[in-house]
Amino acid sequence: REHGGGRLHELNAVVHAALVIGSVISAVFIAIPAFFPTQVLTLAGGSPTVVAAGAGYLQLTSIALLPNVASRVFGGFMRSTGRARIPLIATSIATVINTILGYLLVYGVGPLPELGVNGAGYATLVSSVLNVMMLAFVAYGPADLLHLELPESLLEWREVAKPLVTLAAPMALTELVWSFGMYLYNVVFQRLGDEALAAAQIAGTLESVFIVSAFGLMNAATALIGRSLGQGDAKAARQWVRRMLKAGVVAGVAVGATYLASSVLLQPLFPNVTDNVRRMAFFAIVINAVFDWAKVLNGILGVGILPSGNDMKGVVAGDGLSISLVGLPLGIALGLLTPLGFYGVVIGRQCEELCKIVIFRARARRIDWDKLAAEHGPGATLALQ
Repeated sequence: REHGGGRLHELNAVVHAALVIGSVISAVFIAIPAFFPTQVLTLAGGSPTVVAAGAGYLQLTSIALLPNVASRVFGGFMRSTGRARIPLIATSIATVINTILGYLLVYGVGPLPELGVNGAGYATLVSSVLNVMMLAFVAYGPADLLHLELPESLLEWREVAKPLVTLAAPMALTELVWSFGMYLYNVVFQRLGDEALAAAQIAGTLESVFIVSAFGLMNAATALIGRSLGQGDAKAARQWVRRMLKAGVVAGVAVGATYLASSVLLQPLFPNVTDNVRRMAFFAIVINAVFDWAKVLNGILGVGILPSGNDMKGVVAGDGLSISLVGLPLGIALGLLTPLGFYGVVIGRQCEELCKIVIFRARARRIDWDKLAAEHGPGATLALQ
């Protein structure tokens, strides 16, 4: 919004406030695993062998969260200002470095020491630091995209921090609800047996490979709608909402089709599981693929459109109510109390997505884009307040 309204000081202040706040929050969360990794893994139920092998890795990857958060902030800034290729290139380079360096350090190739699991942790930390350094160089360097400006007073800090936290906290809560929900689904699958849990993990892992291809639409919705509001153009904001939803349907169908096609790879990809596991995974893929369009639309609505319209209550309500009142109860009832078993839990999860899209669409229709454009367009002091 600040970029769309041409408010350069506010743009710089928001980015740097996000860097500061994100770094502080990250430091708080990583303190315990960074300083007490052995105790954390022990409390989590790790065996002595796992704790011995993983403590150093947990410590290194926890520290890597700090540069990763900064990279996310720089990436969000660049996407919002129409430079989405920069974080793509930087992240791609960092990923290649991470992969190569991880291999060299894990196995001790040439003069490098053989560090085992810790080698992968060091590679993650080094590549994360390089990624943020590349993004910072582009932002502050010759391209002159960003100027080092912080909020100039306590009042401005409050005005900047309040909307950042107002947007970030509900998103963090929904991620927590989603993660906890996935854990509970896995508990139900485990009640049905090891084969059911294995099949669910196979189907879910394959789905994640394909559905991430549509994640760019969520970031695009945030950037394009927010920019239109910053320009005071409510008509353009509504147009982008419609375009993103149409693109989401097309992308969702494409994701579902490619995901369904991947089912032919179950035998070569998972040769060591039983035929029954592959059979259950196949039908889970079929069921999931039919509803992938809803999952993509929910991502666009819940990550892009509703937050752009300042409706974080709608995001929390959609995620929380769908999983607690529909998805899990239905999955438990169908999975444990009917002959559907494994497939009943899978169907329950898809009904959760349908419920979520009903709530998200209803909330999106209530957003007053004209009012938002008037409040946050040219001349606004802080478009996010």
